[in-house]
Amino acid sequence: MNAKRTKAASGRARIEYLKVQNFRALRELEFKGLTPLTVLLGPNGSGKSTVFDVFAFLAECFELGLRRAWDKRGRAKELKSRGGDGPVTIEIKYREPGLPPITYRLAVDERASSPVVIEEWLQWSRKGRGRPFRFLDFKEGIGRAISGEQPDADDIREDMPLKSADLIAVNALGQFAEHPRVAALRDFITGWHVSYLSADSARGQPEAGPQERMTRTGDNLANVIQYLAEQHGERLEQIFEVLRRRVPRVEHVLAETMPDGRLLLQIKDAPFRHPVLAKFASDGTLKLLAYLVLLHDPTPPPFIGIEEPENFLHPRLLPELAEECRAASARTQLLVTTHSPFFLNGLRPTEVRVLWRDEQGYTQTERAADLPGVPEFVEEGALLGQLWMEGQLGVGDPLVNQGAPSRPQRRR
Repeated sequence: MNAKRTKAASGRARIEYLKVQNFRALRELEFKGLTPLTVLLGPNGSGKSTVFDVFAFLAECFELGLRRAWDKRGRAKELKSRGGDGPVTIEIKYREPGLPPITYRLAVDERASSPVVIEEWLQWSRKGRGRPFRFLDFKEGIGRAISGEQPDADDIREDMPLKSADLIAVNALGQFAEHPRVAALRDFITGWHVSYLSADSARGQPEAGPQERMTRTGDNLANVIQYLAEQHGERLEQIFEVLRRRVPRVEHVLAETMPDGRLLLQIKDAPFRHPVLAKFASDGTLKLLAYLVLLHDPTPPPFIGIEEPENFLHPRLLPELAEECRAASARTQLLVTTHSPFFLNGLRPTEVRVLWRDEQGYTQTERAADLPGVPEFVEEGALLGQLWMEGQLGVGDPLVNQGAPSRPQRRR
């Protein structure tokens, strides 16, 4: 089994805090006390997909390099907040099991049409108290780092210049065994699965060969099912059992190797002798299958992002999908965006963050649990999706005048 996958799954680092500055509509945005399952709700254009893209951008900086991730998003002209000064900044506070929280900050700006790491640092209080200190601190490719399993403020910092100012220091130093805390962050971020699952992609016929992890689009779904069939038959049967409960008449799914070396995904319906090719299966069936494979991964990614899971799925399936996400959050951390009241009906107020744009056009956020009256309504038996459709979440409703969250009206 892949060592990095095992470490990421068993380590289960969790993000507790996110701060973003100058990233498109996210001029100054904070998420405090992030839960294992966090769901973003808001009208079109409120910034949900932009928050989602923050995680994708950070992951791509580590996987593809800062330059490619920056250029892909239109460089500073399109990426930086309108009217904002200063660099694009992402700051996360995360916690590895048994260790104090660690804060990672990355600030990027542009010079001569090229991205430059203006500032990058890692800091913690080794014993969980006292003033935090930086055990990695770089600016424009020049900086220092402390090696060792548990860096201390009194340890010697070594000067470690990078080859260029667009290199991510954590990505570079995290490849060396003498920097285990830096390596742990590198493994954590490169292990993220920020999903853009597509039913059309899942219909493809890839080359045969088992693969442990789904791609972001799901175009290797057949390969992952082949892997599960060979290595985790019981887990695959659990997935099929859930699928059978959600989609009537589905018996099982086959990944069959063809003579030309391609892998053919087929879905067997109960009334018929021969299975249906995946390219003729419904979008909803393929999307649900892909979500279940992702959520029931035997060694899941440390972080999973799912955008608008309600697309192509029957509304009655969505509260149960929300429960599947919550169950999976015991083994991984999930970020989900949604417009669906049915998906919301399966959630708790502490799991939902409502987003809206203020009068200046910048994204703001509030926990549903902190909106006046919402916890009381839920305690009385109301569901979040119902409250949203009634306008009780204020700015979460696109027909409500945008601005600060309003006090919910008394339900009759």
